[in-house]
Amino acid sequence: MKNAIVTALVGSLLMAALPAMSQVKMSRQQILFYTSGWKGERFPDGRPKVPDDLLKRAVQLSIEDIWEFLRSKGYDSQFESGWQALHIDKPFAGRALTAQYMPARPDMAQAIEAEGKAEGRVGATNSWPIAELQKGDVYVADGFGKVVEGTLIGSNLGNAVAAHTHTGFVFNGGIRDQEENREILNFNGFYRGYDPSAWAQMELTAINAPIRIGRAVVLPGDLVLAKREGVLFIPAILADEAIRSAEFTNLMDDYNFELNQGGKNGAQFEGGWTAAKYAGFAKWIDAHPAKLKMSRKDFDAMLAKAKEHADE
Repeated sequence: MKNAIVTALVGSLLMAALPAMSQVKMSRQQILFYTSGWKGERFPDGRPKVPDDLLKRAVQLSIEDIWEFLRSKGYDSQFESGWQALHIDKPFAGRALTAQYMPARPDMAQAIEAEGKAEGRVGATNSWPIAELQKGDVYVADGFGKVVEGTLIGSNLGNAVAAHTHTGFVFNGGIRDQEENREILNFNGFYRGYDPSAWAQMELTAINAPIRIGRAVVLPGDLVLAKREGVLFIPAILADEAIRSAEFTNLMDDYNFELNQGGKNGAQFEGGWTAAKYAGFAKWIDAHPAKLKMSRKDFDAMLAKAKEHADE
C-alpha cells in the first residue's frame, strides 16, 4: 500500500512538471506523425517546408497534369472546385497552414478561449491561425462551407494574412470586405462566397491538423496550387516528383502540339510515341533549352524511363 501511494505521488509530480500541451494547435510531434514521410527541411512548428522553387514552378503547370500523377500514386482526394476568388485569373501557390472551424458550442468555446488566454493569445480565435503564418504560406481553413456569419476574414484580417504570407488563403467558408481585400497587394484568396455579415457562432478547433476542404484532404505543409479551374493540394512528400512529372508531360504536349500544327504527326495526334519520336523530342529540347525548368539530368532520366514504354 505504501509503495502504491509513493508511486502515485511521484506520478503526480511528474505530470505537474510536464508543460501543458496545447489542444488547439497541433504539437510538432503530431505534425511529424502525419508527415513522417517528409525528409526535407521543416518549419519550427514541424510543417514540411517545400522549396520555394517548386512553388514557382507549380504555378506554370496545369491542374490536370499534376492531378493525374497524384491519382497514379493513389491520392484520389486532392482537388476541389467551385470557388469564388479575389482575382480568379491570378494563380498562386504556397505551403498549407491549416485551420478547422466548427459551429460554436458554449462549453467548447469556454475551454478553447481559456487555453488561448493561458497561451497569451489575443483577439478572437479566427485571428489565431494568422499569427502562425509564414512567408509563402497559404492559410487553408475548413469553415464547413458557412458563408452568412461564416466570414473568416474582413479587410483588417485580410491585410494581416497578406503581410504574413505575401500569398493568400483558401477558405471553405466566406469572407467580408471583398472589395477592400481585392485592393491588397501581393494577395489572393479562394472562398465559397461573400457576405457583409460579421463572423459569428463559429469556433476555431484546430491549427495545423489534417482537414477536409470539400472532397479534398489537406495536411499541414501540403503544396497548395490555386488556379481558375480549382485548388489542388499536393502532398509535400510527392511535390518534387509531381512537379517534375507534370513538367515532362507539359514538354511532351508542347512538342506534340508543334508536330500537329505542322502536319508532321500523321494520324497520331495524341500518341505514337515511338523510339524515333522520342529521339525527335530530345533534339527539340536541345533546340529549346529555356523550356526546361527541371535539371537536364532529371529530364534525361525521365526520357529514358519513357522510352521503355515506347510504341513499336
